[in-house]
Amino acid sequence: MQDADEKKWIERLRRHDEAAFDELVRQQGPRVLAIVERLIGNRAEAEDLTQEVFVSVFKAIGDFRGDSKLSTWIHRIAVNHCHNRRKYLGRRARPGKEAWDDTTQGADGTGAHAPLSEPLARPDEIAEGNETERLVREALSALPEDQRELVVLRDLEGLTYDEIGQITGLAEGTVKSKLHRARGELVRELARLRARPKEGR
Repeated sequence: MQDADEKKWIERLRRHDEAAFDELVRQQGPRVLAIVERLIGNRAEAEDLTQEVFVSVFKAIGDFRGDSKLSTWIHRIAVNHCHNRRKYLGRRARPGKEAWDDTTQGADGTGAHAPLSEPLARPDEIAEGNETERLVREALSALPEDQRELVVLRDLEGLTYDEIGQITGLAEGTVKSKLHRARGELVRELARLRARPKEGR
């Protein structure tokens, strides 16, 4: 979307134009859901939280000043909602909420998460790829929240360092150094998960 068009669109959003807001949800909803699900780890929670994110966007759009891209601003709201939800879930100490839900559907409704790698052709390779994806999600859930955030935003969602800085409030150098450590922790956690005995086999 060109800058001039986006400005007009944002003005419509500020006037609470329902059609403009519906278009915003269509455009941004799938990616917001993907980010939230990867940070929260549970599809049902992520769907509820994504709705809350867009309610917040609708209420706060008048405060958007255009200092960042609209999508970056929305992602910042989404990440903040995830922080709050994880604190809430932590207080409730609900079992299973820290673990990734392997039964959830992906953002495209196909029953799979957004792929972490290209689909493989042979059934045995597909099974191996699915197992790798499951391990990556489980390893992510074991990372501290700030590290998981950076891996999700950079490596899974492909945001730039500048966008991540605007979302997290961190300087670019800090983002890079923290991400480097997070990737190292993820590799170590993946190695630990792969080395554990397989149940029932």
